[in-house]
Amino acid sequence: MAWTLRLQGVGNAFAVELGSAMATLERDGIPWLTIDCGGEGLSHYLEQYDGAYPSALFLTHAHLDHVSGFERLFVSAWFSEARRGRVKLYVPAPLLPLLHQRIGEYPNVLAEGGVNLWDAFQVIPVGEAFWHQGVRLEVFPVRHHWPQSAFGLRLKGSLVWTGDTRPIPEMLARYADDNELVAHDCALHGNPSHSGVDDLEREYPPALLQRCLLYHYASTAEGEQLAARGHRVAHPGEVIILAEPTALQAHAGQNLG
Repeated sequence: MAWTLRLQGVGNAFAVELGSAMATLERDGIPWLTIDCGGEGLSHYLEQYDGAYPSALFLTHAHLDHVSGFERLFVSAWFSEARRGRVKLYVPAPLLPLLHQRIGEYPNVLAEGGVNLWDAFQVIPVGEAFWHQGVRLEVFPVRHHWPQSAFGLRLKGSLVWTGDTRPIPEMLARYADDNELVAHDCALHGNPSHSGVDDLEREYPPALLQRCLLYHYASTAEGEQLAARGHRVAHPGEVIILAEPTALQAHAGQNLG
């Protein structure tokens, strides 16, 4: 079983040419679970997968550069009998009210009325862990704007995706202890909501930094500067081979959804 990570976008909210930060875990080359759904990121997803929309997503937080593709995602699901109500949204439970305020409150998602935004999806609130197609994934809070408003994702033994965050050494000591690739928020300069490269170099040991893949930077030129400092930098459209997960998996023959 081959696992890969395909990057739809790697930039911050202003780096339109890099795409909004978004990625998809693939299993044997087939989209398995998509992380976030920004506008530019969704456009890149459609290009990469020949116009097919995501069928399962995990949401890290509710900032618009990570959820602004939801109107198109809704339309794609609602007007498809095969997809209506079947697009899985794994949402950390504390994030649900924020997500609804951000994208679910608009009156009459269709001009004709009679439809709720969430009718198109299967919304699955999640806590510290959840199962997707028989594989257990872990969820952990990160440091972005406000407590319990942003979350990271771990596929044990394979990938840790931090989402937008300041440095989180205590979380990565627990959730990145199995030699995972760590996709980490990092720009040339940090701020109260995002990591800068100086922050990571100060707070993370060299062995962890060697496993980090930096995304959410501001421009191509900035990415080149991060690389010049010896860091691995993510690029839009890049496909990364992942290690086989050590995460718990359901027994063969069990209904995997």
